[in-house]
Amino acid sequence: MSRVAKNPVVVPAGIEVSLSAGQIFIKGPLGSLTQVLKGDVSVERQGDALLCKATNDSAQADAMSGTMRALLANMVTGVSKGFERKLTLVGVGYRAAAAGDAVNLTLGFSHPVVHKMPKGVKVATPTQTEIVLTGADRQQVGQVAAEIRAYRSPEPYKGKGVRYADEVVILKETKKK
Repeated sequence: MSRVAKNPVVVPAGIEVSLSAGQIFIKGPLGSLTQVLKGDVSVERQGDALLCKATNDSAQADAMSGTMRALLANMVTGVSKGFERKLTLVGVGYRAAAAGDAVNLTLGFSHPVVHKMPKGVKVATPTQTEIVLTGADRQQVGQVAAEIRAYRSPEPYKGKGVRYADEVVILKETKKK
């Protein structure tokens, strides 16, 4: 059995979990999330914990039991506390402004870039060079952050671009004569 899947997912008070045929629904104060269960994994509820078990002895089922446990833990954390991803804009004239359910980016192109937020992800810009993405679904928040970063990823010579707040960009030395 997967070492990750051996640990139960503790469900805190105020979180509703319902298991149905092939799906699991988790609802909390920050929203509700749904996950489709794979055929190789069974999920059981024991008191205030969820246990993921492989249905057969194959390596695929063992790996999926650990993956499903991690997904369920992220869902429980997401609907109770939420997830946050911070982006930083580095470069002269690079700025961002949140406008409702979109973020307007000025990244040195001849046109402004407008990125529309999907349902479930909120955007805030505390300063012109910071973007804070929040939401209940960890995968969705990370995907939106990656899409915004892809507009102008950090270049290796001056470090200009959109980067994660905790990202370290190693700068290259320029060519010498």
